[in-house]
Parts: sequence; structure tokens; C-alpha cells
Amino acid sequence: MSSSACAAPAVACAASARCRASSARSNAGASFASGHRGTAALRARATRVNAARASVAPRAVVTPPQTHDSARPDTTLRPVSAAAVDSSKALEQFRSMGGASRYASEAKSSIIAIGLTIHNCPVEIREKMAVPEDKWEHAVAQLCNFPHVEEAGILSTCNRLEIYVVGLSFHRGVREVEEWMAQYSGVPLEELREHMFLLRDQDATAHLLKVSGGLDSVVMGEGQILAQVKNVFALGECVDGFGRHLSGLFKAAITAGKRVRSETSIASGAVSVSSAAAELVQMKLPGNSFEGCKVMIVGAGTMSRLLVKHLVSKRCTEMTIVNRSRPRVEELQADFPEANITIKLMDEFIESAAEHDVIFTAASTGVIISKADLAKMPAAGASVGGQRRLVDIAVPRNVDADCGEDESTIVYNVDDLKELVEANKEARERAADEARELLAHEQASFEAWRDSLETVPTIKRLRGKAEAIRAAELDKAMGKLGDGLTKKQMKAVEELSRGIVNKLLHGPMQALRSDGTDPSEVGETLVNMHALEKMFDLKNQNVPQRGGRK
Repeated sequence: MSSSACAAPAVACAASARCRASSARSNAGASFASGHRGTAALRARATRVNAARASVAPRAVVTPPQTHDSARPDTTLRPVSAAAVDSSKALEQFRSMGGASRYASEAKSSIIAIGLTIHNCPVEIREKMAVPEDKWEHAVAQLCNFPHVEEAGILSTCNRLEIYVVGLSFHRGVREVEEWMAQYSGVPLEELREHMFLLRDQDATAHLLKVSGGLDSVVMGEGQILAQVKNVFALGECVDGFGRHLSGLFKAAITAGKRVRSETSIASGAVSVSSAAAELVQMKLPGNSFEGCKVMIVGAGTMSRLLVKHLVSKRCTEMTIVNRSRPRVEELQADFPEANITIKLMDEFIESAAEHDVIFTAASTGVIISKADLAKMPAAGASVGGQRRLVDIAVPRNVDADCGEDESTIVYNVDDLKELVEANKEARERAADEARELLAHEQASFEAWRDSLETVPTIKRLRGKAEAIRAAELDKAMGKLGDGLTKKQMKAVEELSRGIVNKLLHGPMQALRSDGTDPSEVGETLVNMHALEKMFDLKNQNVPQRGGRK
């Protein structure tokens, strides 16, 4: 007999029993029987649903198919550990693709350098663009009044006029600075553009560091430009328009300039004929010093002016200057008040030369002294070993060729000095290579510091959003509590809410902070910044800018 045949009598007996029981119960019993049949149906449906779920269970362990669109893969049914691995891989991919630098540049303003230098602009135009100290603050204020110029600073020297700005828009910022330059100088913009240089961001910052290090000077390594960069920083300290970015840039330039001069030999060795003349004589004098030495300069032109400058720098402040007229020598007296300059005219030259130990000649009058003249002069002083030095830097020469035959006289001419100059130039070029490495290091440090500033708006937005939520929820809670709380209790509740927010924000805030000294750490910070901006939807929140700009 089949199993179904065996089961039939049992089912029939059960049905007969239920019928007998039903005839003895009330209408309520009939309702219970109906409910019992409904429960059986629900159980059957649950069985079918479970079977259906079992049929799709493998999705929990199967990797979703790759798609060619931008849809995000479904990870809701995947193990948590696998999703975490994918997140880690995505972060590594983000970094390898330069994600940190990309997001750093999204909202970053441009640093712009625009100007005129002795290398590409004649003095007739440069002098019209010169900005004296008493007009510096006003000029910066005028530049910052333009809508796309956020910060401004001006480096104005006899050899260059360079304007550095932080522009909210590069192209519009450049147009506004050009407009100001044309208005200030009175020179048509088309004419200015023939001589301008224009640099942006890293090229601009590299240029200022190069200038401060003396690598862009006419005389490589000269120290005056560093003092002029320092002066710009000092002028800008109390000026609103000289903001955080330019202040940091000029501070980095000063540090770079100091390092170049202290850690390389770029500033040592004369590289002009005048400086070489002063340096050579000092090297040849007993004790390598001008102390006790009577010095004379013949001529009062450019070469003589440079001689006075270099002699003063070597602590030679007592000198006689011989010239055909007095006015130009009087100008030198006024320009070098630290030097005690005695004036003599050319007709007194031979008589006065006999009283001096070192004579520099830079006159345009041809030969002014010969061996016969030297023979009539007494020997030089003991401070110079009894030998008079004649240093002829004029072309044509002021010292006759036969002067070198005098036993008590040592003669140097331009050719002797040029050898020293060329040797020093080669040494400075080698030092310049070392200087460029130092400048690259200082620039990397500045750029890392600048990148670290990009997290400041995010920090403000995150704290602002948290504070807004805290205040709103606190007001809502206070409204529900009514007036039943004392002032002390209300204060305790508010402090509790602030404490919770601060503790929750501590981790994210630490992840956004960087001092900018380590570029790799800055990159990590920028990755964190982008992640937090997405998590808390901070991109669309406005942060008040410095100086009231939005």
C-alpha cells in the first residue's frame, strides 16, 4: 500500500473528530477554527519566503560585477572586512593619483609676481614705477581695493620693482595689477608689457627666494638685496593688506637669504673691478688691514664711488679724494657720512700723493703720474712696509708703465684685478649651485606650510556646524524641560553639551592640524580634510574671510 493511502484514513479520522468537537462548541469555536486555517496559510507563505531567500544567499560572498559607469559597487551584503579592505585600497589609490595636491589646489588662491627688473627694463621706466617707503602702505591699500587682490606687497629697489599679490583669480588679478601699474607710472600698459615678467605660484615663490639669496642680482651674492627684502617684511607687519600668505613668503625668503650667505661662499670674493681693487690691496697690506694707512682716490665718478663704498665696508674711513672740481666730491661726502673725506683738486695731486701710502686712480685724464714723479717722493710709511701701492683702475691708464720700475712702488692695473675677479666669479658660480639646493629646500618648506593653511576653513566650518547643531538641540531640549530647571542646572546641561561636542571633535580636529614642516604629513592632512568635507557636507558652508571678504 502506498504512503498516501495509509495517510488517508488518519486524515479522515482527524477530520471526523474536529467535526464532532465543532458541533459541541459555540460560534466562537467556529471563528477559532477559521483563524487556525489562516495561521497555517501564513506559515506556508513564510516557508516560501525563506526558500526564496536561500536561493539568493550566494550574493553575500560574490563580488559584484565590474561596471563601466560611475555607479558605486554594492557592499551592503558583503562582509565588513572586505569593505574595509576596499576603502583602504581606495585611499591608497587616491594618494597615488596625487589626490592630496589636487584637493589642495581646488580652493587655493594664486600667488602672483609681476614686475620690472634691470635685466629686462630700462631705468627710464623703472624710476617711474619706484614706490618709496612713505607711499608703500598706500600703494598696497590701492592694490587690495581691487576685487580679486586679497594681499599685496611691493619690493622696490634701484634695480627692480616687483609686486607680489595673492589673487582670488589669477587672470583677473593680473589684469588688476597691470591696471594699477599703468595708472601709477603713467606709462601705457602696452609699453609696460614689453618689459614685464609674470610668474605664478611656485615660480613666483622660487623667484623671490632667488632674489633674496642674491642669485638674481647684477653682482651675484651681494648682500644689500637681503636687507631690502627684510625692509618689505618690516613695512608689511602693520599693514592689513600684507596678509598671512605674503608674510609667510617673505619670512621664508629672509630665512633662505640668510642660509645662502652663511652656508655657502657666494658672498665672498670681489666680482667688480672696484671691489677687487679694495680687496687686493687689503690682502697685500701687512696685517691684511688698512689701519694706519693713508689712502687717496683720484677721480669722483662711478668707479670712485664704488671704491669709497668698498673701502668703508673694510673699515677704511680716512681718505683723500682728488678731482678737477669740488661738487662731485662733496656729493660723496654727503652720501658717505661715515667716511672722513678730504677734498683736493687735481693741481695738488703730485704734492698730496707724496703724503699717501695707497693711491687708487680712476680719472679720465690719461697719465697723471710717472717714475720721475715717484723719484721725488719720500718712501711710504712703515704701516705699509715702506712700499707705496699704486692701483690703476682707469682705462686709458693713469699710471705710466715705467712706474713699476721704481723699487719702492708696487703697481697694480686692471688686468691684475680682472684675474682676481674671474677667479672669484668661478668660485661664486660653484657656490650658486649649493645655494640653489638650499633655496629648493626652503621653498618646499614654504609650500608645505602654505598647503597646511588649506585646512583652516574646513576646521572653522566643522566647528561652526557642530556648534549650530549643539545650540539647536539644546534649545529644543530646554523647551521640553520647561522652566523647572534652576540656573545652575541649565548651566550644567549647557556645559555638558559643549563637553560632548568638544570630545567628539577632538579626533577630527587633530587630523586636520599640521605645522607644515613635513610635506608627507601635510599630504595626509589634506586627505583627511577632503574626507571630512564629504562626511559632514562642509563644502557649501561659507567661512568669513580676513578683512571682511566672503
